[in-house]
Amino acid sequence: MIFIDLINTNNNHHKQNAMPKGIFNVPKAVNEPVKSYAPGSPERAELKKQLELLRSQELDIPMFIGGQEIRTDNKKRIHPPHEINHTLGYYHQGDETHVHMAIDAALKARKKWAELSWEHRASIFLKAADLLAGPYRQVLNAATMLGQSKNAFQAEIDAACELADFFRFNVQYMTQIYSDQPESSPGIWNRVEYRPLEGFVFALTPFNFTSIAGNLQTAPAMMGNVTVWKPSKTAVYSAYFLMKLFKEAGVPDGVINLVYASGPVAANVVFEHPDFAGFHFTGSTSVFQSTWKAIGTNIAKYKTYPRIVGETGGKDYIFAHKSCDVKAVATAITRGAFEYQGQKCSAASRAYMPSSKWAEIRELVGEQLKEVKMGPPEDFTNFVNAVIDEASFDKLAGAIDDAKASKEAEIIFGGNYDKSVGYFIEPTIILTTNPKYDTMEEELFGPVLTIYVYDDTKLDETLDTLDSTSIYALTGGIFAQDRYIIEKLTKRLVNTAGNFYINDKPTGAVVGQQPFGGSRGSGTNDKAGSAINLMRWVSPRTIKETFVPPHDYKYPFLAE
Repeated sequence: MIFIDLINTNNNHHKQNAMPKGIFNVPKAVNEPVKSYAPGSPERAELKKQLELLRSQELDIPMFIGGQEIRTDNKKRIHPPHEINHTLGYYHQGDETHVHMAIDAALKARKKWAELSWEHRASIFLKAADLLAGPYRQVLNAATMLGQSKNAFQAEIDAACELADFFRFNVQYMTQIYSDQPESSPGIWNRVEYRPLEGFVFALTPFNFTSIAGNLQTAPAMMGNVTVWKPSKTAVYSAYFLMKLFKEAGVPDGVINLVYASGPVAANVVFEHPDFAGFHFTGSTSVFQSTWKAIGTNIAKYKTYPRIVGETGGKDYIFAHKSCDVKAVATAITRGAFEYQGQKCSAASRAYMPSSKWAEIRELVGEQLKEVKMGPPEDFTNFVNAVIDEASFDKLAGAIDDAKASKEAEIIFGGNYDKSVGYFIEPTIILTTNPKYDTMEEELFGPVLTIYVYDDTKLDETLDTLDSTSIYALTGGIFAQDRYIIEKLTKRLVNTAGNFYINDKPTGAVVGQQPFGGSRGSGTNDKAGSAINLMRWVSPRTIKETFVPPHDYKYPFLAE
C-alpha cells in the first residue's frame, strides 16, 4: 500500500523536514499464526511459567493519565472469576476529577500527535504488534486467563493473535484510506487530507475480549486522534498490561489515557465536554442507547458532531435444515455456544433444529458435552471456565431455574451451577416448545443455549419466526448441504446478521478475513478490523489547487 504524505511541511514542527518525504510501503499484513499449546510445546511451558509468576504477585494498578501513574485512596480488589478467594492485585478507582484530568491530558497532547507524520504512527503500532507477538504474548495471555477466566486457546486467539492482527491490518487500512485520492482536471490538483477529529475520542471497552479492549482506543489513535479509555471493571487486570505494551511501543504521553472511574461518572464528564468528538464502544445495547440519548441531549454543546461507533448485543443463532451434516451441527453447537462460557458477542444462544434430524443431533451433542470439563483455566484440560462475575452468575442461574419451572421448557443438558469457589455455570441446553420463549429472545451472555425444534414442512414459517424473534442482528450460522436451500436461507435471512456463516459456527471472526459487526439492536455495523471503522475517526479536508487562476470574471456564454 502506498500513500503520499501531504502534511504541510511549512509549520514549525516540520521545518527541519521541509523536503519531499517519499512514498512508503508498509509491511503487508498477515494474520498472526495461532500456537497450539499442545503438551510438550514450548509455548505451553512459557505460558504455565507466566501464569505461576502472575499468580505469585499482588499488583498495584494505577491509572495512566498524561503519562503519569495516578493512585487514589479508593483501592478495589481484583480476583480471578474462577477463584474468588485469590487476590491478583488492587486497582485505584478514580472519580470525575480524574476523568477531567484525562481529557485535559488528551487535548494537551492532541496537536503534536496530529501533526506527527503518518509513518511514525504506523511504526508505533507495528512495533506494538511485534512486541505482542513476542515478549508480551504470554504476559497478555496469562493476564486474560487469570483476570477474565479464559482458557489458553481462547486467550491465544484473542489477546495475542487478534490484537496483533488489529494493529497490523489497521496500519494497512490506514494507508489505503490515505491513498484514496480524487481525480484532477487539467490545470487543477485535487487532493484529500484525512484529518483526525477535532477533540478527543472516548473508548469504553468490554471484559470479554482483550483484543477489543486494545483496539477501541488504538484505532482512533492510529488515525491521529487522542483518547480517554475506560475499561470494564472486570478487565482492569489485562488493561494494565495493555497500557504497558502501548508505552513500550512508543505511544506518546497523553495520546491514550487510562482511567478507572465508574461508567456513570465518566459519562457525566465526557458527554458534557465541548471537545467530545467520538465514542468507540463495545458493550450492552441498553448502555449504548442511553449513551446515544445523552449525546443527543448535549448535541448543541459540542464543537463538532461526535462520531458514534458501537458494537452491542446479540441473540446469535444456528439454523439447521434437514439436509444438514449432523456432526457439523453438533460441533457448531458445542463450540459456538460454550467456548468462553458463551460470553462472546457472537456466541450461539438460540438454535432451530429440524425435527427429522433432531434426535441424531441431540445424541451427538450429548456425547460431546459428556467429555467437556469445567474448571480453572490454569488446568489446560478444562474446556469451560467461570463466568465473569457474580451478577452474571446470578442472572444465568435465575434463567436456568425459570426454565426448570416452566411448562414451555426443559433442561436437556447441564443445568447445574456453583459459586462457592468461582462463578461456574455448567454448559446448559434448554429445549423449548415456544419459539418466543424468554431465552430465545433475551441476551443472557453465558453458557446457556435454547433450542426450538421445528417441523420440516414449516421451513418458511420458522424462518419468519427467526427473523422476528430478536431485536439483534449480529451473527448467525446456517447448516445445509442443499445448495438451493443455502441460497434461499442466505437471501431470506439477509438482515438477521452482520456476520453470516454457511456451514460453520457463528463465532471466530478473523481480522482481515471477516470484518465484524451487526445492525438492528446490535450496533452501528462499522466493522472492526476494516477500513470502514477507521474512516469514522477522520474528518477529510478536500484541497483544490488551481495553477493558473482566471483573471476575468466573464464566461464565454456572455458574449453577444
